[in-house]
Amino acid sequence: MSISSLGVGSGLDLESLVTQLLEAESKPKTAALDARENSVEAEISGIGKLKSKLEDFQETLDDLRSETNLKGREPTIKNPSDIEPFTAEASNSALEGDYNIAVTQLASGSRIETADADFASSADTVLSAGTASLTFKINATADSFTIDLNAGDSLQDLRNAINSSENNFGVTASIIDTGTVAGGAKLVFTSSTAGDGNDLVIVNDNDVAELNIVSTTDSTEGATYLAPVTSAQNAKATIDGIDVESKTNKFKNVIENVSFEASEISDLKADGITFQTSRLSIGFDKEAVEETIREFVTNFNALQAEIKLLTKYGESDLEDDGSLAGDSLVRGIQTGINNILFSSIDSSTLGGLFQLGIEYNDNNELEISTSDKIGLGSGDERLQNALDDNFDQIAALFTDEEQGIAVRLYDYVEEYTSYSGLLKSRENSAKDQREQIFDERLSLELRLAGTEQILRAKYLNLDQTVSSLNSTGAALLATLG
Repeated sequence: MSISSLGVGSGLDLESLVTQLLEAESKPKTAALDARENSVEAEISGIGKLKSKLEDFQETLDDLRSETNLKGREPTIKNPSDIEPFTAEASNSALEGDYNIAVTQLASGSRIETADADFASSADTVLSAGTASLTFKINATADSFTIDLNAGDSLQDLRNAINSSENNFGVTASIIDTGTVAGGAKLVFTSSTAGDGNDLVIVNDNDVAELNIVSTTDSTEGATYLAPVTSAQNAKATIDGIDVESKTNKFKNVIENVSFEASEISDLKADGITFQTSRLSIGFDKEAVEETIREFVTNFNALQAEIKLLTKYGESDLEDDGSLAGDSLVRGIQTGINNILFSSIDSSTLGGLFQLGIEYNDNNELEISTSDKIGLGSGDERLQNALDDNFDQIAALFTDEEQGIAVRLYDYVEEYTSYSGLLKSRENSAKDQREQIFDERLSLELRLAGTEQILRAKYLNLDQTVSSLNSTGAALLATLG
């Protein structure tokens, strides 16, 4: 008799009995495994959310622990007209100050043109026969490249070879057709290498006579053929009436720890001679520092909100506890962060975050208050005072290698968020528990399968016995009439 027909012979509901017995065996164990799995999954999810928020907070700390981000100087420029002659940059060590600047000359490279009527058109050949080469260089630098020419090459061929040379350091060749017999076609060389003494030199390497008309000198550099129509020149400016120059349009450290880059020549005054000056002011970049500090407060509160959600206890049976409610690891994180946040910092005259306007509010959140609660000024007032009067001390408060709040917080959070950190270890442990639960489920299924076989064999025998007895009873009743 097939196991699937259990109870057919006896008429007993043995199939239902086996199902109920198996359910009675499996239900409490499955429920316990489900509860453990839900708890472990919630823990893994909670650890992931906590780690994500800690990493967001750590990014803010990374900005705060850098002096570069907290000691910035902000250059501002006031121009007397619509022309903006220059832009400026200042390093963190630049001193506050005001400077009157005029750009009187822009740096430029040299320009060389072939002589009138040397070429009737751009199709005229450069060489009549043989091969040769031209070397383009700047004597004051190591910049140099060579162009090889073949018999029959035209002005266009030479122009194209120059412009496509992979070693070209900034020489542009172009052809201008004057449209006149007297002018003809002119080959123009323009160098981007600026600065006095940086004129382009074109050497006729093989002293081929036909190439003298596109060269500035012979192979010994003793002869002079073409001369620059425009020589390379320095950029020039005046700073508070003092003349300054630069080989490029960027003036570096002519004002200590300040650089400015010229882009246009300053306007002239009404006399047509004197240049108008623009006012460059170097001050503290208070706006960027304030933004960084407020971002720190915002991201800390976002971390606190996530921790509060993860560790809350349900206020009734209908409300679930947070996935990390009562977790000692989370309490340890909070305690460690709070201890660092409001410690005394000797490396800064500010002494701590309170003097920077940061404090806890009634909701256990950090805030920069707009009202004076204890007679020491509002948080916003204290922050503005620190930005105005103790700008560099703000950096010391956060970035000091030994005591800096951001430095210490970053290192502390790193203990939890790094690949080998405490949260990763905790997550791995929870995942191991999940694997163990999976193994226990598999083991339970195997045990239940074995139990089902035993029960079915047992009740199959009962089914057959009762069926046989029923058959015997029916035969006796038939015999007895």
